[in-house]
Amino acid sequence: MFNLNKFFFLVILFLAFYLSAIAKEDPEKITGLTKKADVILTGKVTHKQSNWNANKTRIYTKTTIQVNEYLKGQSNGNSVEVTSLGGEVGDIGELYTHMPTFENNEEVLVFLKKDNKKKGFQVLDGEEGKIKILKEDNSKAKIPASNSAIEDIKSQIKKIVNKE
Repeated sequence: MFNLNKFFFLVILFLAFYLSAIAKEDPEKITGLTKKADVILTGKVTHKQSNWNANKTRIYTKTTIQVNEYLKGQSNGNSVEVTSLGGEVGDIGELYTHMPTFENNEEVLVFLKKDNKKKGFQVLDGEEGKIKILKEDNSKAKIPASNSAIEDIKSQIKKIVNKE
């Protein structure tokens, strides 16, 4: 007989191993993203708005990120607007694999490419170009979702930028 509890346990166990494996920040990946990015920053998501395109064939989400620190490049002002495929408008939602999603008040480190068609940016290499920053309750230190120290990643990025 099929044991539903055992099935969910195995699914959760698989996801835990899978997510921990993909969450580790690879120094070569960080180097590649840093070299290709126009702007790299840390910041906090302050606003999200999803809308249809003109033909109502696709949903795009514009996310505003309040900048805490620029690690490479800069933009006008203290915030940037990031446009990405997908989102929800009314009862209809579109979700694209490998595209980053953002949540209000989420702290992030993002690698951005200028969007030549519009004012604003797109996340470089989809979900690879976004690192969620978490806070540890005991030390108040910010860490990326991969459990690597965010300061180590920022230091690596700054070293690469200084060599360019």
